[in-house]
Amino acid sequence: MADLVLQVNHVDVVYEGSSGFFRKKPGFHAVRDVSFTIEQGEIMGLVGESGCGKSTLSKAILGMQPYTGEITHFTKRPQMVFQDPYGSLNPAKTVGWIVEEPLRAYGKYDAKERKRRVADMLDRVGLGAQYALRRPRELSGGQRQRVGIAVALIQRPRFIIADEPVSALDVTIQAQILDLLLELHRDLSLSYLFISHDLNVIYQICDRVMVMKSGSIVESGTVDEIFDRPQQDYTKKLLAAF
Repeated sequence: MADLVLQVNHVDVVYEGSSGFFRKKPGFHAVRDVSFTIEQGEIMGLVGESGCGKSTLSKAILGMQPYTGEITHFTKRPQMVFQDPYGSLNPAKTVGWIVEEPLRAYGKYDAKERKRRVADMLDRVGLGAQYALRRPRELSGGQRQRVGIAVALIQRPRFIIADEPVSALDVTIQAQILDLLLELHRDLSLSYLFISHDLNVIYQICDRVMVMKSGSIVESGTVDEIFDRPQQDYTKKLLAAF
């Protein structure tokens, strides 16, 4: 049996309702009884329409969202690459400061070693050490996403959640970032939960796929199984627009 990096058992996320002066906001069941595993070296896709619960599930997995059920990590320091690279980067700080910050929080390395690791990581994501002195506003969207990937990888995690990491980029830059993610996957023995509403991206990069609808996983299987022999009407509907 392959080594696991993640095990999710019967996870639910419910947003509680609230009462206001004029109206009451009802509660919302965002994730419903979700269970799955991800193996070492695997790229697991999670696809579904906007608002189906994909991002909520990813936040629960990383402890950013309260949930019920059981989530077990078999690797240390799992990280996320966010959809909006600009919104996830501190605009007041330089790229070098931003990438180094997780290492400062980690507290294991002195300043010289942190700087060395930052320079190495910037090279690895295709930017180069000269970008360390720039600020996010001076970068293109693709360059910002490379910084976001560097931040996620600087502590050398083995498991990454990529939440719509190329949806804000144009098609040419999308291809470059996907190639980078695949290269890092190979070179660093990474495992991904790759979240997207774009079936073309899922088909290119993933080994297995889960299809989410209204907070539930309605179908899962290998890429070939889902794309060639879908079983659920909802999956067929998604593929019809592919």
